[in-house]
Amino acid sequence: MHWRTLEKILTDSVLLGYQRSAPIVKPRIGPFLGKIEQILKADKQLPRKERQTAKKIREELQKAGFTGQYTIVKNAVPALKKQSKELFMPRLHLPGETPMDFGQALVRIGGVLSVVSFLVPALPHSDAFFVMAFERECTETFWEGHVRAFEFFDGVPWRISYDNTRVCVSKIIGPRARELTEGSKQLLSHYLFDPHFCLVRRANEKGNVDRVVKFAWPNFFVPVPQMRDFAELKAHLLEQCREDLDRRLWDKKQTRRQLLLEDPASFRPLPAVPFAACRTIGTIANSEALVRFDTNDYSVPVEYAHQSTSDGVAGSAGGTATGADAQTPPAAGPAGAG
Repeated sequence: MHWRTLEKILTDSVLLGYQRSAPIVKPRIGPFLGKIEQILKADKQLPRKERQTAKKIREELQKAGFTGQYTIVKNAVPALKKQSKELFMPRLHLPGETPMDFGQALVRIGGVLSVVSFLVPALPHSDAFFVMAFERECTETFWEGHVRAFEFFDGVPWRISYDNTRVCVSKIIGPRARELTEGSKQLLSHYLFDPHFCLVRRANEKGNVDRVVKFAWPNFFVPVPQMRDFAELKAHLLEQCREDLDRRLWDKKQTRRQLLLEDPASFRPLPAVPFAACRTIGTIANSEALVRFDTNDYSVPVEYAHQSTSDGVAGSAGGTATGADAQTPPAAGPAGAG
């Protein structure tokens, strides 16, 4: 055994192995590592399929005077990607915070197999959540999902986190600043909660609700539910959510129902009058005694042909209605009717 090895053993009983005293000298690729880092950083803003490969990066470096081979660049790119990977910290979710998101699943309604959208608001502090299905994702379903969720939680969360869905956001004007749609403004002015929006391509900021969406699909929609109509489907999902409150997670000592008692202390109280989750417009019945709402035609009594509906035509998130048997202009049609 060499005497220097003995010195190392006497200094530290756990040998760390060979360690370099100076960094590796890279005369060819070294001056261009900064250029590669800039290219990789710019590529992060692009879709994955449009990012540059090591071959394309080498071509860019050759324009700047690089004379090395492709293998040198191919080995340097993965090492730089590892250095630039993001680090994350788990978030502490306060009572009353609610991320919200839409998911999709297959349901057989009246014997017809179709894709439905379901809205999931979750409470990360208590892990309680609510699931409600709709024919599609639109302003009216966005409204009704909030109204029913607030009734289920018996209060209004002080902050709700969203991604940048077009149902809620009409324009992105800054990292966190958003121009809201008129529908979102109406809902916000009624319930007075604080809307919070994720950064673009940063869905991890509301990761809790994404996990709940992935949980709800196999547990609530597999096997494919067989329902007569949407009213039965919504009642079925509501019962599933209530039963899930009695489930205890592995890392907590209390059930979700018990933990849910801590959230209302941070909730805003429900307003005396719930938000009307429907959209009303004025229209005119045509020569066939039909009124048009959201690309759908609904019948009205023939005496209202060629006349305007003074009370407007209202579209809600659920149910279908026509005015064929009505004596007054109907509140016809859902926006979600096909």
